[in-house]
Amino acid sequence: MLKILAFTLALAAAAPALAAPAPPLALAEVPKPAGPATSLFNGRDLKAWDAWLGYADPSLTYKRPPIAPIGAGPRSAEIFKVVVEDGRPAIHVDGRIWGGLVHRGDFRDYHLRLQYKWGKGRWRPREAQAPNNGLLYHSHGAPGAVWGTWSQAVEFEIMTGSIGMVVPVGEAISATTTAVDDPALIAPKLRFSPAGRATTARGGTALWNIEAYSDAEKPAGEWNTLDLYVLGDRAIHVVNGVPVMEVRDLKADGAPLTHGAIQLQSEGAETFFRDLVLEPIKSLPRIVAK
Repeated sequence: MLKILAFTLALAAAAPALAAPAPPLALAEVPKPAGPATSLFNGRDLKAWDAWLGYADPSLTYKRPPIAPIGAGPRSAEIFKVVVEDGRPAIHVDGRIWGGLVHRGDFRDYHLRLQYKWGKGRWRPREAQAPNNGLLYHSHGAPGAVWGTWSQAVEFEIMTGSIGMVVPVGEAISATTTAVDDPALIAPKLRFSPAGRATTARGGTALWNIEAYSDAEKPAGEWNTLDLYVLGDRAIHVVNGVPVMEVRDLKADGAPLTHGAIQLQSEGAETFFRDLVLEPIKSLPRIVAK
């Protein structure tokens, strides 16, 4: 018995200490609106939006195929349309063909709030993966410039397990944040943390994303609220009231990226969006530990 006890104590002494759990985050000094609100969705139609579709077979998206994407045209009505969901108007994103729905406005220095929830549709080649979509901001340039499917932008990721992750969309786009190593993640195995080291993600490179601080998504089938605060070349991503990402030095081709359009993705999962409201702001909130 003594030998067993001694062996157990030796193992415990040799084992690495467990890391302390990361403290939950909250927002402080939330800015008041600096002007009237703008609704990006009128609840009736998508006349303020332009749709673009990638390839009929989404598995070709990252293969640079020698064929043209579908582009703009009547097929977009199959993927993006207005429906009534839970008794209220919503933008329905089918997901089976990948593409983007881009609002025609050019916005800077704002607080955007919207709600989303997942539908049941899951389509190849990601039918067995976590549902994936995205809120892309500071969208600009030619439609389909990125992989024949999306406009260049910064992405507020909407993917189960990674809501709020930052992804630079396009090889010209970069975003800097503070990150820590997390071996539990897929490469590049980096997670946002206010106490982390300065790290720059760039589209089309091995450092293509920084994971969100925590998972604040509600169970599937429930509506989630996203808040995006943007001021100049900085932004904060908030999921159901929980801040999960702070980025700075947003750039396109090395120049500050401070404005652009709002873009909703279609990327393999049926999704509903509603209550897209944008208000001007003159300051960003602060992220603090609870």
